[in-house]
Amino acid sequence: MRQGDVLVAKITTPAWTPLFALASAIVTDVGGPLSHSSIVAREYHIPAVLGTGVATEHLVDGRQITVDGDAGTVTPAEEEPGR
Repeated sequence: MRQGDVLVAKITTPAWTPLFALASAIVTDVGGPLSHSSIVAREYHIPAVLGTGVATEHLVDGRQITVDGDAGTVTPAEEEPGR
């Protein structure tokens, strides 16, 4: 995990909290408004989309994505031609 990366995980626990300081956004398969991810993301003022059910299956490491916490959406960037 590097500064500015999006943290994508099945679920987070308090042991994950140091990674939130590096993250530009959080996306999880499991979670809701009172889950650990949601509470810590609010404290760090970073967008979070939780409870996707499938983020870890569909998002590819290294691919650019846009996370809109207000709308609850995760949008992969357009692929470059030839990729």
